[in-house]
Amino acid sequence: MAIASSSIRPLHHNSFPKCPNFSRNFRFRPRLQFSSLRFSSSTIRATSAVALEPDLGTQQNQKLEVDLFSCPVCYEPLIRKGPPGINLPAIYRSGFKCKRCNKSYSSKDIYLDLTVTAGMREYSEVKPTGTELFRSPLVSFLYERGWRQNFSRSGFPGPDEEFKMAQEYFKSAEGGLLVDVSCGSGLFSRKFAQSGTYSGVIALDFSENMLRQCYDFIKSDDALLTTNLALVRADVSRLPFSSGSVDAVHAGAALHCWPSPSNAIAEITRILRSGGVFVGTTFLRYTSSTPWIIRSFREGSYNYLTEEEIKDVCTSCGLTNYSCKVQQSFIMFSAQKP
Repeated sequence: MAIASSSIRPLHHNSFPKCPNFSRNFRFRPRLQFSSLRFSSSTIRATSAVALEPDLGTQQNQKLEVDLFSCPVCYEPLIRKGPPGINLPAIYRSGFKCKRCNKSYSSKDIYLDLTVTAGMREYSEVKPTGTELFRSPLVSFLYERGWRQNFSRSGFPGPDEEFKMAQEYFKSAEGGLLVDVSCGSGLFSRKFAQSGTYSGVIALDFSENMLRQCYDFIKSDDALLTTNLALVRADVSRLPFSSGSVDAVHAGAALHCWPSPSNAIAEITRILRSGGVFVGTTFLRYTSSTPWIIRSFREGSYNYLTEEEIKDVCTSCGLTNYSCKVQQSFIMFSAQKP
């Protein structure tokens, strides 16, 4: 998710070494009631589910297992009580607990809250402006109703084309688990789930209201309600997954909103399995042809990076095979965990 402010203006179409542009006509080829729904029985490739002795007071007809989700405090895999699967009804009816921290997690409204602050009563945390803006109910409502469409002014080719481009980068992750971090209202999470390409899709965001908007879109499609698509609230710098457990991570128009892009990409690297792929899009701060006098105006409350800086962060965090596509201020980049 991202902001398209008046400070973001389309830059001149130009070329980058090692980072080819594409034209405008470019086509990249390379409350809840779940009682009547059935649970999906699809296998999640990245899940390590192991039956355990029931020591959390479960009923005889409920199974206790190690889940694909992990504690955001210690990264220990959570113990799950409830029906299996990562579809919305199954997650809603399940309870999760970290045996090491003795902390429990459950669905709040329609999403599973796996933030460090989940369940805290006295303490609350305020994030930087770039994060807090998208927790607003108004911005969350407007995101797919005009806000996101303005990105085209800065070179974004549009959701359909961006999805096709990402799918090309994710070829090697087909059949695996995909996490859509900073998913916003789930624009791409829904596309990934509808494609049937992945064994499971996790729509993950820090904004409670963005996740509620995501559910509003999902509930209009019965097939999406029962597919392996879960809504999770989490911090991108503290992802609730075990190391090496995820096949693909997507971050659409998100990097510039993160308080610390380096911490976030380090976390993404941690959760990716060997061979896993990270694909992201964002606004560039400037390009090689941007006049110096204009570059100073691109500084602000958002972490707009240059293409060189994005590549540097990815490689410094241990990712390889970096590649990208640039159009005006838009960049889509991809990197792989060795």
